[in-house]
Amino acid sequence: MAMLEFKQMFAVARKEFHDRLRSRWALTVAAVFTVFALSIAYFGAAQQGAVGFRGIELTIASLVSLAIYLMPLIALILGYDAVVGERERGSLDLLLSLPITRFELLLGKYLGLAGALALATLLGFGLVGIAIGWQGGQYALFHYGGFMLSALLLGMVFLSLALMVSTFARGKSAASGAAIGLWFVFVLIYDLMLLGALVASEGGLPAWLVSLLVLFNPTDIFRLLNIFSLEELKSLYGLATVVPDALTEAWVLGLAMVAWVLAPLAVAYAKFRCTT
Repeated sequence: MAMLEFKQMFAVARKEFHDRLRSRWALTVAAVFTVFALSIAYFGAAQQGAVGFRGIELTIASLVSLAIYLMPLIALILGYDAVVGERERGSLDLLLSLPITRFELLLGKYLGLAGALALATLLGFGLVGIAIGWQGGQYALFHYGGFMLSALLLGMVFLSLALMVSTFARGKSAASGAAIGLWFVFVLIYDLMLLGALVASEGGLPAWLVSLLVLFNPTDIFRLLNIFSLEELKSLYGLATVVPDALTEAWVLGLAMVAWVLAPLAVAYAKFRCTT
């Protein structure tokens, strides 16, 4: 029975993955990542009259900002119609009439979309990583590899959020609006509100509350994962001066990101299971 469930899930995942390959979605996103990452890594200091690799610290600092804007947006666009799109096309009832559970269908869709996102991310950032490793050696390649994995994890978080939106939305237009709203909240608005709260309190917020507020935003967790991977990056971000020591541990931040992947999926399944 377990093997049968795995095969059913894999069949759904394979279809989602192949659909993205046939539409050239993965190659297009990979090309976008490559162009932006290469531009930042080698031409980011052109205004100061310098061209070329500037060191892994400044490169990652610039790429973190790029990933925070691009990864959530691409993941949300990829997954916002995964369920509601099937419902509008009338194919959801057909899928559910097959010998497959709702859990298998939802998880299969997520795994297929996650595979396409992983391929695009690793291809796009990986090609630049080869050049960075050649210029900066093993030290630069090691930290760049950590950045790529954390960026992929960030994408998985927002893909989970996209599937959650897709199970709740009544139509594709509502799902797309909710996905854009999530992007604005987590990428643009949340940090402004957090900074405003810190300024208004004149640094009087307790450490446990700051930790909790930071953990409520996956983009902040991603930022911290990369800030504290390199000592030189801490001085580039004011956030590092207000974050408690508990959030400087990579394993704590990694577990928080995993929780952000699993929690929206659990909510999506709870809703999908009850949907008629």
